[in-house]
Amino acid sequence: MMPEAVEREFDVVVIGAGAVGENVAGRVVQGGLSVVLVEAELVGGECSYWACMPSKALLRPGTALHGAQTTPGAKESVTKPLDAAAVLKRRDYFTSNWQDDSQVDWVKDTGIELVRGHAWLSAPKQVEVAGLDGVQHRLLARHAVVLASGSMPTMPPIDGLEDLQVWGTREATSASEIPASLAVLGGGVAGVELAQAFARLGAAVTLVARSSLLGSFPTEAADLVAAGLRADGVELRLHTATNSIKENDHGTFSLALGDGTTVTADKVLVSTGRHPALEGLGLESVGLGPDSNGRFNLATDNTGLVAGAPGDEPWLYAVGDAAGRNLFTHQGKYGARATGDAISARANGTLKGAAPDWSRYAQTANQHAVPSVVFTDPELAMVGRTLDTARKDGCNASSVELPIEVAGSSLHSEHYEGWAQLVIDEDRKVLLGATFAGPDVAELLHAATIAIVGEVPLDRLWHAVPSYPTISEVWLRLLEKYGL
Repeated sequence: MMPEAVEREFDVVVIGAGAVGENVAGRVVQGGLSVVLVEAELVGGECSYWACMPSKALLRPGTALHGAQTTPGAKESVTKPLDAAAVLKRRDYFTSNWQDDSQVDWVKDTGIELVRGHAWLSAPKQVEVAGLDGVQHRLLARHAVVLASGSMPTMPPIDGLEDLQVWGTREATSASEIPASLAVLGGGVAGVELAQAFARLGAAVTLVARSSLLGSFPTEAADLVAAGLRADGVELRLHTATNSIKENDHGTFSLALGDGTTVTADKVLVSTGRHPALEGLGLESVGLGPDSNGRFNLATDNTGLVAGAPGDEPWLYAVGDAAGRNLFTHQGKYGARATGDAISARANGTLKGAAPDWSRYAQTANQHAVPSVVFTDPELAMVGRTLDTARKDGCNASSVELPIEVAGSSLHSEHYEGWAQLVIDEDRKVLLGATFAGPDVAELLHAATIAIVGEVPLDRLWHAVPSYPTISEVWLRLLEKYGL
């Protein structure tokens, strides 16, 4: 017999206390509302403990060492490889040793209530929680329930895989030792980042992908990343299916590939995408069932409001990965800030109906101004649309591209290789997209993001003079090639 639930009422209930849920809750408190966060795992979520922070902590030492090795005067002083134990120790520091005390303190200090447990919707504006301490909670929301439950790995249909203990990205980023050999399934961002990190830490890495490497990025940029992986000893098996996988008697794994060959490795990392973590949240109880494939996909407006939720007033929101668009921490936090402000404004009557684009309540940048960085060496940074996507969207678009060969890049490192592209709306003469590939190009990206969001005319952008000698001089060269 289930214990009777402890019933409490708040203005807002947020399911999921990752970075996105924290941001929604923080903005709601700033708006004068009461809020409770519900979390079954660590406060701070995937990014803090198993994704953004630990993966970049694993990557950065290798990038720093390679930078020294490619700079005359520094390379002569570099005599040792990476110290894997020291890298893992630094990774542990950035994950706070998988303890969330500091984030819990922030939640309390901000005036947010925290309930640890598994939550699900049981009725409109009503959330049930099976507390980790055995207490049952019923949380009633006066104004809104926010789904900030993140995402979960999508497992590919490979024969034998479901019966084996292989790595996902969580196991890879929290690994306590470096395997002698590693097979990585997936050529997306997480796959290539972790393949390079483990290769530089001493593993023999084979990356297998059904299609191309980083297929959503321009080919010229992705090719530079592929060359960087190969230079680190990563064997790339692209456009190759994995038909089956089995565990051998001595604990290794054998992968049978579609080309008839076999890859054997001590560990296997499956990194083939993610999907919104919406199963088990009780969406059926409010009339939002799964699709024909058994998956939940929520439609949201530019404030995060879920379409189709019952009731006369808006109350159900989805943010971050749970909303199923732009699965990036920074974009999730941006959307969370807008959603929190929209909830507060609707509660106090200052926002009625739809939110205007580019207002503080709207996630307008999610449409065509999303920045992303692949933190490999070389880096790949992109914002907005590629030339192909711009034309598919009906834009009269052109592009200008060139290698990054400026004084700043030649000073940066010996034999610097990079590539840059601008995508231009020929009707309005503004930027639609930008891509940079090369060592340390991530710091070029925010200028492009500002130009796209601000719709800065090219003839005005021409007057934004890059400092000399920096890699940013590539902006000048791109605009010159365009004809300015």
